[in-house]
Amino acid sequence: MWKRTFRLLSLNDPGWGRNNSGGNDPRSQRPGDGPPDLDELWRDFNRKLNGLFGRGGRTGGSGGGPTARGAGIGIGLIALVALLLWLGSGFYIVQEGQAAAVLRFGEFKYMTDRAGFKWRMPYPIESHETVNVQQLKQVEIGYRNNVRNKEKNESLMLTSDQSIVDLQFAVQFRIADPVAWLFNNNLGREPEALVRQAAETAMRQVVGRSQIDQVLYEEKEQVAKAALKLTQDLVDRYRAGINVVDVTIQQAQPPEQVQAAFEDANKAAQDRERLINEGRAYANDVIPRARGAAARLQQEADGYRERVVATAQGDADRFKAVAAEYAKAPAVTRDRLYVDTMQQVLSNVSKVLVDSRGSGNLLYLPLDRLLQGAAATGGQAASRNEGAPATPPAIAGANGERAIPEAEAVRRPGLTRDR
Repeated sequence: MWKRTFRLLSLNDPGWGRNNSGGNDPRSQRPGDGPPDLDELWRDFNRKLNGLFGRGGRTGGSGGGPTARGAGIGIGLIALVALLLWLGSGFYIVQEGQAAAVLRFGEFKYMTDRAGFKWRMPYPIESHETVNVQQLKQVEIGYRNNVRNKEKNESLMLTSDQSIVDLQFAVQFRIADPVAWLFNNNLGREPEALVRQAAETAMRQVVGRSQIDQVLYEEKEQVAKAALKLTQDLVDRYRAGINVVDVTIQQAQPPEQVQAAFEDANKAAQDRERLINEGRAYANDVIPRARGAAARLQQEADGYRERVVATAQGDADRFKAVAAEYAKAPAVTRDRLYVDTMQQVLSNVSKVLVDSRGSGNLLYLPLDRLLQGAAATGGQAASRNEGAPATPPAIAGANGERAIPEAEAVRRPGLTRDR
């Protein structure tokens, strides 16, 4: 029976659609003459089915009706084809990065996460739900597709200082647990609505605890991180099987109605910060220098004190030594003190004392020029070696041309060698 059935419905028959069933025309029995006719193809199919179900047609004696045996064969063939098609409907493909949850009569049975060609019991016994577990999904809050397409009911939020901020942000997430994603919540037609509502709730809570300057400028990243953590806590509470990857603030600004006034206030705040920074910079420049000058003066005063004290102590020690020597030899000590004193006094004057009681004939020397040259040489030497004692000048006269009277001699009143 099966061989006859396969022979009748074989697709390899070259006579399909070429009217090979009757006639003595040899051209009608050459199937390669041209393409088959669709009408003849349909008629050939009907004739083969009639022959399969036992309809005699032109040869039968029962008026062309089907026999019981042929009808049984046809019904069995149709049932077999239907069974094969039904069993074939259980095949499905799992792509790379996907997971399939198999349900039996609506109840979850097992999860398939390996990519390939899979089979399950056909519907309505079993069915499957495919979930992409590697795709990074994104939902927008406060806008759709572009920040210019704002959703006012989502973007306007109230801060802790009673200010309104227009905030648009995006949330990226992956499905970590397909079973929890599919069966723990009724996601409806828009599965991402759960993530959008949780992220909006978390962001409103974070913004409500912050000031507007923190949201707009100072702590924008910290606000996004806090919203990420709080969103993850909310979806974990719902057992949604979601892993929140990132929360990105796309745009944060004051409402359009007060944006100009807010920019003016922001510029004033920036000017205030600039002036404060300039004052701090000036203070950081002046205060160290003043402290350095004060420390230098303190060190100079300490040095002067040490020098004066040491000088006084040295003079006192020297006076004690001289007093001890004077007690031993008063005359010698007195002459020595006189000579030292006269050397100190006369070394600082430009006069030269000569003995007028001796011979008045002296050789003339250009002492004024010598003194000028000595003064110039002494100034250069003093610039090179400061603190060296100056050389006392000498003046002489000759033949009365330059007489130095005795009244011009520098004397200390009442000071003699005897005293």
